[in-house]
Amino acid sequence: MNIVVCVRQVPEVTDAELEINKEGTEILKEDLEMDINEWDNYAVEEAVRIKEEHGGKVTVVTLGDEDCEDVLRTSLAMGADEAILINEEGFELSDAAGIAKGIYRAIRDLSFDLLFTGVQCSDNGWAQVGLILAELLGLPYASLVVGIEINEGTMIVRRELESNTEEKLQIPMPAILTIQTGINSPRYVSIMGIQKVRKIEIRETDSEELGLSEEEIGVKGSHVASQKLSLPPVGEGAEILEGSLDEICEKTAQIVLDKGVI
Repeated sequence: MNIVVCVRQVPEVTDAELEINKEGTEILKEDLEMDINEWDNYAVEEAVRIKEEHGGKVTVVTLGDEDCEDVLRTSLAMGADEAILINEEGFELSDAAGIAKGIYRAIRDLSFDLLFTGVQCSDNGWAQVGLILAELLGLPYASLVVGIEINEGTMIVRRELESNTEEKLQIPMPAILTIQTGINSPRYVSIMGIQKVRKIEIRETDSEELGLSEEEIGVKGSHVASQKLSLPPVGEGAEILEGSLDEICEKTAQIVLDKGVI
């Protein structure tokens, strides 16, 4: 059972003071802590669990700069066997389609039964790369997967739907799945564990080697472009309404009317 997992390094922004570059196109990341995307972490864990049960190997692939080697090493320490780094030069400011093209060219000649991506990334939040990869590879797919049961040449997956409901369906392999958080509990990776995989070679490639022109990726190849990024304005403090439930409802309705919402 050979599995490819797409991973991404993203900035930790929960408690960070964010600043935007002078062009207004993205946040400044130099002073931010970087880590593996949460959804991708679950995807790596699920791939490793399937490998441990059914055999095979797990290959992780990411698109980024040399610092992104850290997320690949983390994945290797979790139990992945091989890693591919696609140099982001040429892919800068690519949309989801451009990123998917790079990953597609890097993995299309690999023999795999499953390809996992996280449902989305916490930075751009497109939730599109996995689905575009399915189209490029011509493979069946399922999104928002929270459960996988492998059978002979096929699998049963559970998908998260609205209103706390799930869908169960059968999919042939090879296939592509986008993994939702909560499907498992990712294992802890220690510094010692990462040190043990330092000698594993990471295969590096770039847009030129993958045969992609600047018209296909980056800004020129993007169908979607970020025009301007800005921090939300700092407003006044919240108004606390007091009184009985009826009084609070009446005050709330009056505020809505006064502001012209309805």
